[in-house]
Amino acid sequence: MGEMSELGRLVLLGAPLGNPADASARFREVLATADVVAAEDTRRLTRLARDLDVSIPGRIVSYFEGNEERRTPELVEVLTAGYTVALVTDGGMPSVSDPGYRLVRGALDAGVPVTAAPGPSAVTTALALSGLPCDRFCFEGFLPRTPGARRSRLRALAAEERTLVFFEAPHRIAGALADLAAAFGADRPAALCRELTKTYEEVVRRPLGALADWAAEGEPRGEITLVVAGAPQRPAQRPDDDTLRAAVAEREAAGRSRRDAITEVATEYALRRRDVYTVIHAQP
Repeated sequence: MGEMSELGRLVLLGAPLGNPADASARFREVLATADVVAAEDTRRLTRLARDLDVSIPGRIVSYFEGNEERRTPELVEVLTAGYTVALVTDGGMPSVSDPGYRLVRGALDAGVPVTAAPGPSAVTTALALSGLPCDRFCFEGFLPRTPGARRSRLRALAAEERTLVFFEAPHRIAGALADLAAAFGADRPAALCRELTKTYEEVVRRPLGALADWAAEGEPRGEITLVVAGAPQRPAQRPDDDTLRAAVAEREAAGRSRRDAITEVATEYALRRRDVYTVIHAQP
């Protein structure tokens, strides 16, 4: 490692999503000067440095989901000794659905300065390309892996009026889209963005139902960012009891359990679940 400075520093590097040309001059500078570079994938970092024609004289260590809990104290020790540590993930900013939060928190708790060399973001890139409103948005990261937990989470999000952004794995995207269409409505606008900035970049803009059918026909490959329009604003006036009963009955007829039907209706009309439950069970 290089000569120790008075204070260590953690630098978060915004890495290219796919196209190396998106790396900033500061990104290159930090790679070439940091005492330690902690990388989510050291082989990927080596390839990127080669593509950028950047030499990394500092020590390169791995820092990924499987070892970040163990490695964080080691890196904090390096930081408190006065050295500069750069953190880089496979693409985008560290900590955003990628390793990094533990190290940032550890550095801050130890009084070490934390800064960033900002760079590409799959979240904001997908938002901009989606054609959907992006003045207000909500980033949800990856949905739960199991279908039951995923559906529960989507029911809780169905009334969210801000544009929603999700990450999803290719082998789960068809199921996730089908559940989104069921929870949000098949007509809700959405955009599936895959392989952003790469050779086979693709943005598919369709309503959720049509997007689910498209994904079911052939599993999309690559890294996927999904953008979904927020829920339309509902009128403030509460629907009458007969309307609520009819809405629950319609969902039950479609195969929903009564519990799920009540939850969905409460979400749709921005009511408390307990209030809809009372209406349904007050029937003669």
